[in-house]
Order: sequence, then C-alpha cells, then structure tokens
Amino acid sequence: MADTKRVIALGFFDGVHLGHAALMKMTKRRAEERGVTPAVLTFDTHPDTLVKGVEVPLINSPEGRAEIIRRVYGIDSVIFIHFNHAVMQMPWEDFLRSLVDELHAVHVVVGYDFSCGYRGDGRALNIAGWCSRHGLGCDIIDAVKIDGEVVSSTRIRSLIQDGDMEEANRLLGHPHCLVDTVHYGFQLGAKLGTPTINMRFAEGVLVPRHGVYAAKVFLDDGAEHMAVTNVGVRPTVSGSDRVSVESFILDFKGDLYDHTVRVEFHHFIRPEKKFEDTGELREQILRDAETTREYFAS
Repeated sequence: MADTKRVIALGFFDGVHLGHAALMKMTKRRAEERGVTPAVLTFDTHPDTLVKGVEVPLINSPEGRAEIIRRVYGIDSVIFIHFNHAVMQMPWEDFLRSLVDELHAVHVVVGYDFSCGYRGDGRALNIAGWCSRHGLGCDIIDAVKIDGEVVSSTRIRSLIQDGDMEEANRLLGHPHCLVDTVHYGFQLGAKLGTPTINMRFAEGVLVPRHGVYAAKVFLDDGAEHMAVTNVGVRPTVSGSDRVSVESFILDFKGDLYDHTVRVEFHHFIRPEKKFEDTGELREQILRDAETTREYFAS
C-alpha cells in the first residue's frame, strides 16, 4: 500500500457538497483511466483557523467528511494531514513534491479556488504548471453553480443554521447528517413511551437550528427508519444549556447503546419549545411523528 500510485483530490471539502462532487467524480475518472487508486487529501482543522485566526464552524467532523466521501462517492482512501504552522509555512512546491514522494501521486485534481503553501502562493494555475513540468497530470475544476450562485460551504452553513434542510441538502447533493455512537441518556423518552437515542455534535461542528426535524436513521446493520429528531437543550426537562440530539425512531424497538448510527436531517418541523409538563411534551412528540410520516409519504 505504501507505494500505491494515486490520483489525489486536494481540498478541505467541508460538507462534501456538489462543488466537491465534481472533484470526486473527476478523481475517480482519472484513476480508472490510469488504473491507479483514487484518493482524497484533506486537513483535520480548517486552514482559516491558523491563517486568519478565525474559528470556522464545520458542517461535518473530519470523521463525518470521510464517511460521506466513502459512502457517497466510493473513494475509500481519505488521507488527513494535521494543519499546523509547519504545513502553513511550507513552500507550495515542497507540498506538491511530498505528494509525489510520499503518496506516489501521478495526477492531482483541484478546485478553481484551491491554494496551498506559504501565503497561499500555490494557486490552481501554479499547481497545474508545476505538474506539467514534473510529469504529473492535473485537472482544475470550475465553480459549480445552482440557480446562478456558486455552491459553497459558507452558503450551506447559513442554510443549516436557519433550519432550511431542503435547500441545504439540494446544494450538498445528499442529506445533511450526523454519524455518532449512541450515548446513554436520561431514559425520559422510554418513560413517556417515546424512547429516544442520544447523540452529540463533535466540538467545533455546526449545530443546526434548535428544533424538531423529520429525519431518517440508518442503523449499523443497514436498516432505515423514519425518526423525529430534536436538536437543542431539552427545556421542558433540563436546565442545562448542553446541546443534545435525540431521535425517536418510528416503528423500532431495540437497544442501540454503543452502536454507530447515522441521522439524516430532511425537514424542519418546528422550533424547540418548553412545555407545561411531560404529558404535553409526549402528545407533541406523537403529533411530530405523524407530521414526519406525512412528510416522507408526500
């Protein structure tokens, strides 16, 4: 595996949206033409965190990005580099040379706005020229536009914060999702007759608008279920400001603790609300379940 030749897509790929999809598809195409392995090289933290000193809330965790790249685009080789000061200050030519020497790159695929190396001097056209001089192939992928606007992670983050999952999912090209291990909760849902699984967004990952969503849950055995998913602080039963993700899985009975589950967010039903008592909460959850069934039926 160490000397496997690769076609490598370069980028951060937050959300793995339709713009990124164009890179993934070209990477697989070039790899098939050459009979080598398609791969994606990305970073664990957003470069702007160091370059601009700005914390960027991520659409997915690094593990989440890798899961989407493998599941949706069929590229199993996802390579992460820790983005630190040494990487930030590395001359861009040295960065490219390391792809050849260490990862045996024979072709690279970059977006029109990609840059690497010290001060971002390794821009797409510079990369293409370097590759040409050193016997590597290179593709530069143009911006992908939907309704006249460039598909971007920034735009999608805003939609997720607003709870507009239909539009976010349209630009992503797949449903926005959370993959996590099911944690132990307070068992309140079970007492109400609406048992839930409890999950969390990783630190640094964007939390969608607090509220209730029509969702789908995919279990680790491949089973798919509709679910009512609440994102928020559980104001009826908790005084904490800790955000949790609780999903009432429809038509399912079983113990999922410590199982890895994927929740896909499809439709914002209503904002999170503090109810008078748990009985009122239960009645609303059951109404949300009917809304969820109707949404997916339509």
